[in-house]
Amino acid sequence: MAKSHVINKAPRKEGFKRSGHSMNPERSIEGLKGVAKVRTKATIKRLQMYRNQKPKRDRKGHIISPAPFQGWQPSGTMSRVEPSQKWFGNSRVISQNALQKFQNELGKAMKDPYNIIMKPTQLPITLLQQKAINARVHLLDTESFESVFGPKKIRKKPNLIISSYDELQKLAKEKEETYNMEKDSKDIDLIRTDDGIREAQRDWIMSAGQSKRIWNELYKVIDSSDVILQVLDARDPLGTRSPQIEKYLKTEKPHKHLMFILNKVDLVPTWVTQRWVAILSTEYPTIAFHASITHPFGKGSLINLLRQFAKLHIDKKQISVGFIGYPNTGKSSIINTLRSKKVCKVAPIAGETKVWQYITLMRRIYLIDCPGVVYPSAETDTEKVLKGVVRVELVQNPEDYVSEVLSRVKEDYIRKTYKIMEWDNHIDFLEKLARKSGKLLKKGEPDITIISRMILNDWQRGKLPFYVPPPGFEEPLINIMTDEFAIENNIKKIIILI
Repeated sequence: MAKSHVINKAPRKEGFKRSGHSMNPERSIEGLKGVAKVRTKATIKRLQMYRNQKPKRDRKGHIISPAPFQGWQPSGTMSRVEPSQKWFGNSRVISQNALQKFQNELGKAMKDPYNIIMKPTQLPITLLQQKAINARVHLLDTESFESVFGPKKIRKKPNLIISSYDELQKLAKEKEETYNMEKDSKDIDLIRTDDGIREAQRDWIMSAGQSKRIWNELYKVIDSSDVILQVLDARDPLGTRSPQIEKYLKTEKPHKHLMFILNKVDLVPTWVTQRWVAILSTEYPTIAFHASITHPFGKGSLINLLRQFAKLHIDKKQISVGFIGYPNTGKSSIINTLRSKKVCKVAPIAGETKVWQYITLMRRIYLIDCPGVVYPSAETDTEKVLKGVVRVELVQNPEDYVSEVLSRVKEDYIRKTYKIMEWDNHIDFLEKLARKSGKLLKKGEPDITIISRMILNDWQRGKLPFYVPPPGFEEPLINIMTDEFAIENNIKKIIILI
């Protein structure tokens, strides 16, 4: 007879059996090393919430069992959140007076070019634009609801000021009475008598610096730069300044820093530089500069200022400094001066820089050279030629622009430069200068075209002294400060960044 195996088991509890389900908090399952793994009720509720996020419904859509953390109200019942203070425990409250004071102080700091707001994401900058949020478009005041939003809406409806035929007739009579032929000379429907005189087509070279490619290069430099330096000509700072770019940077790129570099200060008197720096510094930080690899002026002030900007942007490994401005203002020459060697191609003519390029100044500062851009304005062809925007060898009839040069430059300087003492008009001056310099054509006729281009080249390269006087100082000062170090110290006092 086989032996029976007897196993000693624990006595069975009658009427109770523990479940081994993972959601049972009273299950008895031994884990590793004989330790029981028991889940808490909070863990079980959280796991059930992950499993079942939707309520159970019957065929009619009524809720049989609600979802976790769902109320017991019937489906479709509108309810309100309890107005308890605990819902707003993690929010900060500010009084109206404190908010008004904050708006005023922050608004002044944002408009001041000498103040820099650090970490603007930590401040409620959007509180300054509450007017745009609350602005309403009163559309229903001009058009009815049915014609705009209703089922019979009219998608293409003319925007008429009048609402009836009588108002239209009255408006037509008023315009007929107030019409003036002299003021409305741009009316394309007006029949004009042909007198045989028409304006000639503008030369294509006068649109230099306004191509789409050049503007694309400009916006590349603006987008890639943290600090933007606008280079101005000290002989005509306001003429080489761009209000359009300044407005664009102030509205679209307020986080970028803008500065003025008053270049070519060696071509104007010292007191003129001092006055222009004081005038321009009221709007943006301004530095007087003379671009020269061997004998520069203002190089140390500019490098110290760029180092201050690099310290302000500690979160970035390096900052980029973009140079923008009119053609022939010396952007590439300033970069060569900062590097103390020729790293950019320069020439005393417009349009030498074709594309933007990166130059390393130091480990944390990079420079970006930009082609010269001519901003849209009501400039005449004469102003563009005299500002150096156009290459002289491409100008047709250059003798037409010499008269303006003779009117701007003092006669003493012209006599000293060209050794011609008297002349009747600009044609007489060109003929005498051509005979004096030996620029003659066949039969001994003076070559006016070559001489005109020579004078325009001398004008653009600074051989003829000229400057636009600062406002309020049209007459030169008698007692002026001639010490360059005094100007540099004055500039250091003006340029203070907070």
